[in-house]
Amino acid sequence: MTEAVVAHLAEAPCVSFGPLASYAPLIGDGTTPLRTGIQTSEPGYETPMHSHPYLEILFIIEGEAEAWLQGQEDAPVRLSAGDCIALPADVPHAFRVVGERPMRLLGIHHNPDRVVNYLDRESGADGYPAPDLG
Repeated sequence: MTEAVVAHLAEAPCVSFGPLASYAPLIGDGTTPLRTGIQTSEPGYETPMHSHPYLEILFIIEGEAEAWLQGQEDAPVRLSAGDCIALPADVPHAFRVVGERPMRLLGIHHNPDRVVNYLDRESGADGYPAPDLG
């Protein structure tokens, strides 16, 4: 990188994660060594168990969530606005919205591209869940 990269949330595309969540990619796709985006999730949303081949950091902007690593489902970490969690590379994890308010987070992926390995579904070339054609 030799120049500043600027992203505006108002101009970011909106990627649907189903009826309860969406994602707005900001910085990434090879333009920087990191990838960032804002996820907005409604009460009742829970990610499928998944991993990334790199470090992922989640910073809670508003609302509340619980996050856990595979095998630690019975002991989730509670996160509120202002909290963050670093999730290790190649370790399956998940999170869910708790409470009655939507949750917004800044996701920071230590990779220029989004790579997601879902335990229960395929991932498309863009790192988002492949459409269910069944």
